[in-house]
Amino acid sequence: MASKGATVSSFVQSAPPGELSNVVEDIKALAPNEVRSLEPAFKKYNEEQYSTVKLPGSSEVVLVSSYNTLNDGRYFDTASQTSFETASNAQSYTLDSSHADTVRSLLKSFSAAATEHFPSSTVGVYPTDSDSSVAILLVANKYSPQNFWNGRWRSSYLLNPTGNSVTGAIKVDVHYYEDGNVRMSTSKKVELSGSSADGIVREIAKAENKFQEELNRAFSTLAEGSFKGLRRQLPVTRQRVEWEKIAGYRLGQDIGGGRSK
Repeated sequence: MASKGATVSSFVQSAPPGELSNVVEDIKALAPNEVRSLEPAFKKYNEEQYSTVKLPGSSEVVLVSSYNTLNDGRYFDTASQTSFETASNAQSYTLDSSHADTVRSLLKSFSAAATEHFPSSTVGVYPTDSDSSVAILLVANKYSPQNFWNGRWRSSYLLNPTGNSVTGAIKVDVHYYEDGNVRMSTSKKVELSGSSADGIVREIAKAENKFQEELNRAFSTLAEGSFKGLRRQLPVTRQRVEWEKIAGYRLGQDIGGGRSK
């Protein structure tokens, strides 16, 4: 059986997009003594979900991931050439990689494509620890708690500079919770190649557009098929219930179609 600490940490890891603070408030109410031990869980969540932060003293937003960690509680951003803690203390940072030119080219092309295809997004391009490949990341968040839904799109790609081959995955996580609790979490693996930074980004855009179209078709099929089959379109009387008059109905007569005695 998992320990209480492990169970509480799993709550953090499964928090829906934009709702981590709500989950933490519930943890404080249910297991207040466990909150102090959640720092590793928060770090893992932020890195896996590509949490975004504003650079101290700047309006620029950057993402946090395992690819741009410096392993001392700090992260680096290749676009601004800055290292930072998640909330403070920005410092100048110089990228030391044999793929620095590739990183800069991809960052320019990928940023432009993200601006074209997403209303709001944050991108990052980083050399991996071994400097054998380049990570290309994107996160796009859309939060609408007043309408009871939140969503997140994440793209992760690894470029092998030797053969210009790319492998990666697109992940979509949406939570809808008005009068219920429905969550969709789906992903798709991607393999592609390109001869230049622009070519690679074009292929990424094609793959992501194709995935979006597949999702649209799936939602349409669900709405017209599976979801519609979950309930009757009309009650057994084949007449719509006038809910504003429900208090005045006589059970078994007005609703059931019975006759007065």
